[in-house]
Amino acid sequence: MTTVQQGPSIFKVIKVSIMAEFVFTPPSQASVAVEGGSQRFPIRRVFCVGRNYAAHAREMGKDPDREPPFFFSKPADAVIPADGAIPYPSLTSNLHHEVELVVAISGHGADVSPKDALELVWGYGVGVDLTRRDIQDVAKKLSRPWDWAKGFDSSAPCSPLRPVSKVGHPSEGRIWLDVNGTVRQEGNLDEQIWSVADVISYVSQAVALQPGDLIYTGTPAGVGVLNPGDVVHGGVEGIGQFTFTIGQQADGLRAN
Repeated sequence: MTTVQQGPSIFKVIKVSIMAEFVFTPPSQASVAVEGGSQRFPIRRVFCVGRNYAAHAREMGKDPDREPPFFFSKPADAVIPADGAIPYPSLTSNLHHEVELVVAISGHGADVSPKDALELVWGYGVGVDLTRRDIQDVAKKLSRPWDWAKGFDSSAPCSPLRPVSKVGHPSEGRIWLDVNGTVRQEGNLDEQIWSVADVISYVSQAVALQPGDLIYTGTPAGVGVLNPGDVVHGGVEGIGQFTFTIGQQADGLRAN
């Protein structure tokens, strides 16, 4: 107990230390590596932009006119290192790759204007939005959410992040992905329908952005099928590259 004297009155301030008690040990904090050291970037939420490159919008059968962007989410623990072997997921026989520039948020912001949006950015990485395309196609036809198509385990591989102090704010540069040495996706960041600043601004109009949020900013044309054993390599010019292999699907988890 601490006694505080203020004028003629005496206030007694009781300091209480409270430790939360959980019914089980909480899972470890989801995080992604930072290039060149042992530090990691803690992940709070993961937002993804749909159809942010005109050519990709066309290949998905949509009009690429500059209508307001739409978003979906992935769980924070879906983010894994974009290296080694990544397991082929359950419930699908049509797994697709979508390479993307990833934005790491370290500031607080709600209803942020595009001109101020980049002040919230800590750094950038390169990620892949792995998608159960067959489940997504069914969800679209039935007007159902995309959660099972997009938010499964290990569905958001990501390279180590690089800080703005080293890479600036990329607005152009090659983005690509190849499978077994054959280029599948290739584009340029300047082909995005909505810039990074625009995307951040739109997200902040719906929810308050907080430190630890990641934004996957959309993919260029050329998305395609991945099979067990495929070697996947890609990157964004000036940001980073990755290489991983698609592993086998566990017995009992195969799609019918």
